[in-house]
Order: sequence, then structure tokens, then C-alpha cells
Amino acid sequence: MDRRRLLKIVAFTAVLLGIGTLPNDVNAQARKSSGTKIGIIGSGNIGSTVGTLWVKAGHQVLFSSRNPENLKQLIDSLGPLAQAGTVRKALTFGDAALLAVPYGAYPQIGKDYAQELAGKIVLDAGNAVPSRDGEISKEAAELGIGLTSAKYLPKARIVRAFNTLSYLVLANNAHRAGERMAIPIAGDDNEALAVASKLIQEAGFDPVIVGSLQSAKLFARGGPLYGQQITAKEMQARLKKLQ
Repeated sequence: MDRRRLLKIVAFTAVLLGIGTLPNDVNAQARKSSGTKIGIIGSGNIGSTVGTLWVKAGHQVLFSSRNPENLKQLIDSLGPLAQAGTVRKALTFGDAALLAVPYGAYPQIGKDYAQELAGKIVLDAGNAVPSRDGEISKEAAELGIGLTSAKYLPKARIVRAFNTLSYLVLANNAHRAGERMAIPIAGDDNEALAVASKLIQEAGFDPVIVGSLQSAKLFARGGPLYGQQITAKEMQARLKKLQ
């Protein structure tokens, strides 16, 4: 797929039936697609786990690291759809990107890769942890983590996603039998929300759109929807009580 073309994504109205309410224009933008190119920024536990699920779903995934050679074992285990490279290469390679690095690195990433991030759909999986990330954690707590991400990655099309559960929970519950586990998401760009929803579905979960980036505080670290291993219907019920 040419990354300069509009992403074509599966209409997921029927897929998400009963999961939650989606804006009409999000549904209208969802068209069929396969083989999306995805860049993984930060190939640690979350990045490697979610990226692996996407490779198994048939997507082309470029895992990035400051030392791409250290990813050889992971790449070799996943086959020809997976490759390794630098952060810049991952951002230019992908139709979308997953950002899964310590939150304290966001200002530098936004500065170093401003050009590559411009217009890019970014699934933002970072959590602000005071003991690790320092001052930016206070800012995220005061402003809201979604708006803080938008501040430091101003031209990216951000969707908060994959930040609420450990990599072990994700690995063990992807494509589980019965009702799937819910992944809450939030964003201000309807097309980006549609792309993220499809990718979450293909990773083996049910996306639940919580609202705008401002609403991402509801499932930020310590928020009422954080760490919840529940179905989409259950999450929608809890969300209604919070609104």
C-alpha cells in the first residue's frame, strides 16, 4: 500500500455492533484494507507484543530501535512481514505508527522527528510514570495525557490506545474465545480513530471510543478505565456512568 494514498479500511459498523457509539463520519471513512504498513516506535514489551499480533494478522511491520541489530531474534521469529530499522525509517515506512516508549522521551521525539510525524496516524501507548518520567508526569496529570501528547507531537494524528494493560495480558487475551477484551481509545481525528479501531480489531481486541483526546484521562494511568480486563459492552456501561 502506498503510504501517500488515503488508507482504505474495513467498514466496522457491523463489527462493532453493540460495542459502542461511533461518529457517523468515522463509519463512513472505514473501507476495506489489508497489508497495512506499520512502524513500531519502541520495540520493548508493548511494542513487540502488539507488533507481533499485527504481523500475524498479515500486516507489514517495521520494529525500530536505537540499535536495530538487537531485534534480530524477534524479526527472525516473525518471518518476511517483519523487519527492523531506525525510528526515522519506521516513521517513513508506515501508514500508521505505534508509539510505545517512556513518556519522558516524547518532547525529544517530537523535536527530532517533527517532519516524519507530520500527518502520521500515531497510536499512542505511553504512560506518564512520575518515578521514571519526571516533570512531564505532572504536566500530564494537570493537562491530561492526551492533550500533553498532542502538545509534544503537534502535527501527528494521535489516538491514545494500548496503554491500559500489560503486555502479558495483551498476549494472553488476543483473539480470545467468546467476547473479546476491550481496548479504550480516544482521539480528535475521525479517520485516525477509524484506522486505529481496525488495527485493534485485527490484533484481536474490541476498540471502544471513549471520546476526544481530552477524554483520554479516563483511561490514563490511575483513571477509572485503566487496567480493566473487561468486554466492550462492560466498558461502555462503565463509561456511561462516568459521563
